[in-house]
Amino acid sequence: MGGSWPEQLLIDRRALTLLEAIVRAAHPREGCALLIGSGPSGMGLADRGWLVCTVWPCLNVWEPEQERHRRFALDPREHLQAQKWARSRGLAVIGAAHSHPASAAVPSALDLELAVPPTVLLIASGLHHELRGWWLTEAGGGTEVQPLPLLLASDGEARPGCLGD
Repeated sequence: MGGSWPEQLLIDRRALTLLEAIVRAAHPREGCALLIGSGPSGMGLADRGWLVCTVWPCLNVWEPEQERHRRFALDPREHLQAQKWARSRGLAVIGAAHSHPASAAVPSALDLELAVPPTVLLIASGLHHELRGWWLTEAGGGTEVQPLPLLLASDGEARPGCLGD
């Protein structure tokens, strides 16, 4: 990874707790959320990674509704509200998170087809009880997928505008 790609993703403890609650509440359907944070230049963390400091819960609006156990869609209005809220705090929507209730925490073909790179993607697996990060970029007319190591941000690394501040 290089350039503007994050080398790792730091997650604020409160944001991680909220993401876990969103996934549990949606089960057996796919839960989804937007990730709000900042890149290295806004964190004071040199080039260590990007920070997710807030998780914006979203409704899964996939149609037809009976497929929501294996598909998700974010409401564009929620995305717009999250962007406005983040910008007002000097942050940005840096990606999305969703769950795979019955499969691995690996982007599906549909996840890649619907993604708008470059972006961070977090997937929580209900099957394997794991959370994995991915960095998606455009490459050769398709989407390139890179694993993105996840780290819990220490309390000293939390930034203003993060959940609870």
